[in-house]
Amino acid sequence: MKTRILLSLLILLEIGNVISAQQELIPLWPGTAPGSESWTQTEVQYLNEQGQQMVRNVVTPTLTVYKPDPAKSNGTAMIVAPGGGFLFLSWQTEGTEVAEWLASKGVTAFLLKYRLSNSGSTREEFQKAMMALFSSISAASNPENSGKPEGDINRNKAMSEIAVLGQEDGRQAIRIVRNRAAEWGIDPHKIGIMGFSAGGMVTLGPLLQHDAESRPDFAAAIYTPWADNPVPADAPPLFILVASDDMLTEKGSIQMYSAWKAAKKPTELHIYSKGGHGFGMQKKGLPVDSWIERLGDWMKSQGF
Repeated sequence: MKTRILLSLLILLEIGNVISAQQELIPLWPGTAPGSESWTQTEVQYLNEQGQQMVRNVVTPTLTVYKPDPAKSNGTAMIVAPGGGFLFLSWQTEGTEVAEWLASKGVTAFLLKYRLSNSGSTREEFQKAMMALFSSISAASNPENSGKPEGDINRNKAMSEIAVLGQEDGRQAIRIVRNRAAEWGIDPHKIGIMGFSAGGMVTLGPLLQHDAESRPDFAAAIYTPWADNPVPADAPPLFILVASDDMLTEKGSIQMYSAWKAAKKPTELHIYSKGGHGFGMQKKGLPVDSWIERLGDWMKSQGF
């Protein structure tokens, strides 16, 4: 056990060294992020049981820049918000691997590390917090709550409070990318944001409420919870993707698409028959494995 822990620490240290050597890391806020001034928890980077990179207890939100080959760069930027129920971030399968794919296609990707709930300093505390999260997800997936799982989640006070901070981190990320667009060779009118699950909720923040500097030019909601939100008059194009066997977000994704259509805003919806919730860039041997290609096709069709 001690050998395994030591090996994991060495792997994480090496990962950190590689990232710092190759990608630029940008703090979102000068000093302490507003709204979390009293936070004392310490960020934890770890590997899950599948050996995938994860992050929890985020106090200081950041952007990690993934620059494309200059010969391929197309002037488009995409901010990527991983999911994890505001308790952790699926840093690899919904983060680094997505950013790397986008960069390979000429898009400058910005991996967003947004603020999370305090999940404790010990493994035992984290496991307890995870059990509480799974319990709330199970309740939201109950057929008796059909049609309102997202509302059940949003009514949870702790979730709502941390979601507000995460969404403001999303707005700030867009402001930074737009204000520094020339520095990265980005068209300030081609800045998008995409998110998975809780990261999709972060994406919905600037999508639904924004000023001129924080408005995204396009967005992608991947298995994202949805409540009955009004669509703003200046809503940008929206790509939506989910699996039909995702009890938590399938119906909400359809409702989100219908809301965009009713508002006469550009939108596209993909529903795969199988995939569940949280597949990210993991390969399942299913058609959903190529979902990100559909995102790429849509971005091209929209001129991004």
